[in-house]
Amino acid sequence: MKKMTFKKVALTIGVCSTLLVGCSKAINDFGDINNNPNATTVPITSALLTNVLSNVGNNVWGTAINNTAGLYCQYMSETQYTDASRYATTTLNWDAYYAGDLYDLQNIINVNTDPATKDNAAQFGSNNNQIAIARILKAYYFMVLTDSYGDIPYFDALKGKGTIAYDKQELIYPDLIKELKAAVAQFDGGATVQGDVMYSGSTTKWKKFANSLIATIALRMSKANATLGKAEFAAAVAAGVIESNADNAAIPYPGGNYRNPIYTYYVITQRFDYAVSKTITDFMTNLSDPRLAVYSSNSNGFPYGLTRNDALAWQTANPTFGFLLGFTNTSQTMPLSLITAGQMYLARAEAARLGWTTEVVATNYTTGITLEMNRWGFTNAGTIATYLAQTNVALTGVGDDKKIAEQRWLAYYPDGNQGWAEWRKSGYPVLAPAPGAGNPIPRRIAYGPNEPLYNPTNYAAAAAQYNSNSMNSKVWWDK
Repeated sequence: MKKMTFKKVALTIGVCSTLLVGCSKAINDFGDINNNPNATTVPITSALLTNVLSNVGNNVWGTAINNTAGLYCQYMSETQYTDASRYATTTLNWDAYYAGDLYDLQNIINVNTDPATKDNAAQFGSNNNQIAIARILKAYYFMVLTDSYGDIPYFDALKGKGTIAYDKQELIYPDLIKELKAAVAQFDGGATVQGDVMYSGSTTKWKKFANSLIATIALRMSKANATLGKAEFAAAVAAGVIESNADNAAIPYPGGNYRNPIYTYYVITQRFDYAVSKTITDFMTNLSDPRLAVYSSNSNGFPYGLTRNDALAWQTANPTFGFLLGFTNTSQTMPLSLITAGQMYLARAEAARLGWTTEVVATNYTTGITLEMNRWGFTNAGTIATYLAQTNVALTGVGDDKKIAEQRWLAYYPDGNQGWAEWRKSGYPVLAPAPGAGNPIPRRIAYGPNEPLYNPTNYAAAAAQYNSNSMNSKVWWDK
């Protein structure tokens, strides 16, 4: 992990003042000569939370990690610079996560825990409630990171220790569940948390989100630790997961200065490097899936994994290809979802199919698809019934695992992190690698170039577990 000394000066000062790792004495030696009596000496935790939540949507679409994952699971195609979708070696730094939102979340926990600052922080909500929300979001971020890379700095991360060892994913996964359970138990009846733009401080909804994360993590290890996965999935559902679209974990965008990042990409920055992949438009067209009308601006998907010359030639001949989420003036306010009710019911269908619960597979499956249709604005019962009755959708006892997995892949769009993870776990839908690329679809993101520079010993040990940091090596749960 990158040393703190390589961060921006402002961040370094923040680390010193908040984590108190060896900096306080040096600062105190100057007395109060450089103190600004009007400055804020304790972080405003409500502002930190708002900042984190305003960034979380970029984990659904907008970060290099997520967009790369979206290419690998073929939600998107590159229209010009096609190296990533043709599996050129891609190494991505994670500094923006550790030194960004994860750092802010740890700051919220520290300020609400430290006896010197917790009373001041309580003006922004119960200390316990603030800590619980921060722990849940930390678990979400660490899930994204470990699903992408595999082994990562985890247990000693965010403690100001500088270079630290990477932890095994098989140890991280159970600890994420432990953290989420502890966070749920930590909520109290105290003051509502301020700065919560996702759930407005509703502890009930945060608990459902946490339990839904536990269920997601548990099901993801179905081939790696089925015993633990089964127990934790059933316990999470019993404790209460997201079951209504009103409770979806979704980041709202009011427009103006806070826009949906896909809208910002296309409309504000005028970038068009990403189009909707022909893989998903053809898949949805074959099922007469009405969601295609909102997943894409049209049904003309961009062929996946072309060479740069072929991609430029194709778009010249086909100038009206599809862009993500309709690419309209109203999409700047479209929310991006982290976990939805429909996704959870489809997960419950898979768990029931595995024999992990006594729930009815078909009931959860149809409920999940129906809620996903509703989420995207399709509420006509006849339209949904017609879709569900199709041979390639209806559960008949033949190919049901495949159908459930395909619907889960569709439900996560445009969240490449989740779509790629589900494809790696299930193998569905069957995706063809980029034509002529000569490499298979990658199974992990390779550690970024900062790691061998700033954390060489620990990097070398971790990279060796993945065939010298190969993108084709599998993470622990990918069996």
